[in-house]
Amino acid sequence: MSEQRSNGHSVSQLTAHLVWSTKYRYPVLTGDIKLRCRKLLIQICEAEDVEILKGVISKDHVHMHIDYRPSQNISDLVKKFKGRSSRKLQQEFPELKKRYWGRHFWAIGYGCWSTGNITDEMVNEYLEHHRKPDDRGGTNFSIE
Repeated sequence: MSEQRSNGHSVSQLTAHLVWSTKYRYPVLTGDIKLRCRKLLIQICEAEDVEILKGVISKDHVHMHIDYRPSQNISDLVKKFKGRSSRKLQQEFPELKKRYWGRHFWAIGYGCWSTGNITDEMVNEYLEHHRKPDDRGGTNFSIE
């Protein structure tokens, strides 16, 4: 796992697993297209200060495990990954324009799952430690 990020106002370690696929799940991510796609995604991450912890480009989808800043929005990051890579791949590989005549290379949507070094149980146990014995609020949001 990556180190914690810090600046003058925050300390964080935000990681996510992202998955998105080619439109119609066409298996077009092969050969030079696959290599160029990987290079483009690496360049985008470097430009956006996103660290790739692990990634896989399959023939019809992409998996990325990333570490990102708290000021970044996952939705915006995925939009940049998909938009910039789609435009460049279609410019550089004319055969893709024939298959994707509407200029949409990636399918609509994506999957995103948060990851990290602690579990839900660990967080709940930590928060339960702060609950007072007489706290009978009947809620999961207690007052210390």
